[in-house]
Amino acid sequence: MEIQGVADLPLHEGHVPRWLIPIMRALARAIIDVMVLELGPQKCVQRFSNPLWFQAFNNAIGMDWDSSGSTTVTTAILKSVVNPKEHGFAVVGGKGAQSRRIPEELEALSSTLDFEPSKMIKVSKLVAKVDTTLLQDGHTLYHQAVFVAKGMWGVVQQGMDVVKRFARRYHWVERENLKFSVEPHEAIAGVKGKAINALEQKCEGLRKVLVDLVNEDPKKTIAQYQTLVHSGGLDVWLKQASLGGVSKSNRLVYYRPVDVEKVELVLKKVRDAKPATLEEALLAGLGPSSALALYLISDLVYSEPPSFEDPVTLPYDPFKYAFTVGGKDGIPYPVDPSVAKQVLRALGEFIERAKLEAKQKERALTRLKALEPHSD
Repeated sequence: MEIQGVADLPLHEGHVPRWLIPIMRALARAIIDVMVLELGPQKCVQRFSNPLWFQAFNNAIGMDWDSSGSTTVTTAILKSVVNPKEHGFAVVGGKGAQSRRIPEELEALSSTLDFEPSKMIKVSKLVAKVDTTLLQDGHTLYHQAVFVAKGMWGVVQQGMDVVKRFARRYHWVERENLKFSVEPHEAIAGVKGKAINALEQKCEGLRKVLVDLVNEDPKKTIAQYQTLVHSGGLDVWLKQASLGGVSKSNRLVYYRPVDVEKVELVLKKVRDAKPATLEEALLAGLGPSSALALYLISDLVYSEPPSFEDPVTLPYDPFKYAFTVGGKDGIPYPVDPSVAKQVLRALGEFIERAKLEAKQKERALTRLKALEPHSD
């Protein structure tokens, strides 16, 4: 089932009321119990890697539909109620310091769920590296939750634009022939903006140049970068870019000063690892600042720029659409809400079959009903 769309996810202050937390846990636990029986643990992991499913579940258990806190609270609730031995999958990680404990949590769970912990630790590190280095969109990561079952994993991580005070949620799921450096996301939920995007299929030339550059002498690379920045050639390049129809503001997104001494140390560390792929370079330490320097060189010297297309999932916003009176008001073209209805109907059926008190069941179904798209 393909689902497309974005949610605004504005930063909301405050905390979940204490009285609501037990209710959210009870609702989440009951729904998970039925989902595992109906779908199995692997399908549960897949569902939570889907942004529309995640959003509907978070609403059903009591969170605000569009809050940045919907990610952190919902994953924390799930982590507290999912029993790996009983449900066959687990949720690890979380916000801030909790995300840094992911490796030890995965190690502890590996025998119970029968997976290779080193593989999952690598996945956790790679998805974080990709969403900070190969995709630089102004959002600082502060949350990562890993969903893992035997033979299946998913990741939901979130970043915050501290200036605009909006969050962005990145959804990943294991699939056949997944390439971490080539359009790897299941979806990205957020407000569309500007980005430096090395993940697009058409950027294969850039990715090859980056691998070549990280295997060169770091001093040579830094000297090349400084020459480009200080020679005056940048002004000529920007003028040519504008004449070619490329926005100056887009190109300047990644032209900002970097600490060349730190970048040189990073490049030396990466080169010592002798990476054969971009993924290996990321795991060896290639980070946002060092990548910026390499993007500039790749663009100006080798004519292999990154994309400046923000990869927020398109073409419409199903969450905002679900709350629009009359269904299509404010939407520039007709939208088929059938996929959203399928998600909400399925989740409603899980709630109906869950072992819940009548009041809790009614509450959850009412919140789901509020999400359902209206027809004209």
